[in-house]
Amino acid sequence: GEGNVLIKVLQDEDGNYFVGQLGTEGIFETRYGYFECRARMNDEIGPHVAFWLQSPEINKVGDPATYGTEIDIFEYHRKTPGMVHHNLHWDGYGEDHKNEGVKRPIDGIDEGFHTFGLEWTRNEYIFYVNGQETWRTDTAVSRRKEYMILSTELTGFGGEPQKGSFPDEIAFDFVRVFKKKN
Repeated sequence: GEGNVLIKVLQDEDGNYFVGQLGTEGIFETRYGYFECRARMNDEIGPHVAFWLQSPEINKVGDPATYGTEIDIFEYHRKTPGMVHHNLHWDGYGEDHKNEGVKRPIDGIDEGFHTFGLEWTRNEYIFYVNGQETWRTDTAVSRRKEYMILSTELTGFGGEPQKGSFPDEIAFDFVRVFKKKN
């Protein structure tokens, strides 16, 4: 990866797909701060790639301040080229699941590296792409420690993988977390 972390989507000779994920659960979990990565998007239809935060108790239904929120700092796929998605999910993934999000057009997002950030405070989330604010919300603000995930996924959100050609990958140049001094 020439100094980058490459997370791939592969397809074997039998047509089976394999995705990758790198997470910090049980290694590094924190709350509040500025979370940032620099990444180059994938090329094919089918996968969606992401940098996100997850709560170890996301499957519990109740107050997201207590049980946490899935915070998708960015999601990207070639089904809607030129667009970046920011999403929040809480109250598990069953019938009580809730979510809110936006998609934003970002010039040149399909080419080269871009920086994605999240400022998470006790009262709100502020999302950034290439240093520009893209979404601000006080919905479902988690107040518990969460862990980071870099991932590729094949959930249908990114389109039908049968229309893509594999291997495909996302490249992460860096991931950083900044905390305010008390």
